[in-house]
Amino acid sequence: MSEPAENPVPPEKGPEFQQFTHNPVAARVPEKVARGVYSTGQLILDSPKEFVIDFIQSLTRPHQVVGRVVVTPATMEEFAAAFAKNLENYASTFGPPPTLPTPSNERRPTIQEIYDNLKLPDDILGGTYANTVLIGHSQTEFFFDFITGFFPTSAVTSRVYIPAPQAPRFLNSVKASLQQYQTRYRKPPESP
Repeated sequence: MSEPAENPVPPEKGPEFQQFTHNPVAARVPEKVARGVYSTGQLILDSPKEFVIDFIQSLTRPHQVVGRVVVTPATMEEFAAAFAKNLENYASTFGPPPTLPTPSNERRPTIQEIYDNLKLPDDILGGTYANTVLIGHSQTEFFFDFITGFFPTSAVTSRVYIPAPQAPRFLNSVKASLQQYQTRYRKPPESP
């Protein structure tokens, strides 16, 4: 004999149904990108049609570009929103990421001076295109799977890991680059 439930569901109220759409993200991970690269710095360049994100590793000399990803402005906007949400999730789980020391107020090098001192391997020179980004994190790092979603199979074109303390600074750079892009290339239409 079973005991009656403490809060039985009234007979006039049955289960409720709600329709939703779900777009699963599935992508093949080629062996050459499966391990990913570790980045200790990022540079973002823009043009009227695309953003280029260079992931830098400065653990050895010379500093080296270890990944280059090319995304459209629309993908960059989606990336910024998803990254901000992921950073919020990180903070609610682990607390805010440790802060990095602020750079000194010395003269900032020009983009040309930066690239003059970077090693840019030939196989990275052209970059990889991505129109989707999958973001995740652990307590110590964030990872980004840059995905090209072309028929018949989506594929991860670049996998990048960054230390968690760098995430807020990288997100600020992404947002600043988008703002700069809006100012520079998206001018309001002229009135007749």
